[in-house]
Amino acid sequence: MKKPFDPYADYQPEDFSFTKKNKKKIEQIISLYPQGRQQSAVMPLLDLAQRQVAEEGTRAEPVYGGWISRAAMDEIAKILGMHKIKVYEVASFYSMYNISPVGKHLVQVCTTTPCWLNGSDEVIKSCKSHLGIDINETTKDGKFTLMEVECLGACVNAPMVQINDDYYEDLTPETIKEVLALLCEDMKPEIGSQKGRKASMPLTGATSLEDQAKKAGVE
Repeated sequence: MKKPFDPYADYQPEDFSFTKKNKKKIEQIISLYPQGRQQSAVMPLLDLAQRQVAEEGTRAEPVYGGWISRAAMDEIAKILGMHKIKVYEVASFYSMYNISPVGKHLVQVCTTTPCWLNGSDEVIKSCKSHLGIDINETTKDGKFTLMEVECLGACVNAPMVQINDDYYEDLTPETIKEVLALLCEDMKPEIGSQKGRKASMPLTGATSLEDQAKKAGVE
């Protein structure tokens, strides 16, 4: 689970500002909502701030991932005309927002029942041994943070992990190491099933709509 929001932690920056490019995006986002309802844009603006920090982190030394500082929340509150505490509440409630620093690759291992029954404990052990960190820790080079999370909705292809925006499914202790090793070298692993499964069909192939499956090339 993510760390609690600490607005006075040493890692909190003094200020935050959106880039010129993202300021234009903010105008577009706010325009999607009715007049006087601009506060509804708080969630996409939090996401935009997190992604901006992630992009900046790829050029830093050591690298770091996307997260939302108190200064960023305060800036969003100012833009949307909200009380700061309201923005803090949204950012701290939803697990999609990181409210403390994380690594470039945020490894979120699902341990809810379907993943647990299919070996998520072994996947976590493999991550710990390969990265040399524990849950809620970040590697010294800033490349990886390891977290345990609740259901991510890919139960049929359990066990799975989410790394940043990507899902890696049908994992084994060996294949998760392969994924992490490729990411460490700034390479892009194959997303989705690591056993060659197409979407959520059985590993043995299509059992219904077989003609359509053949036409789609997923037989």
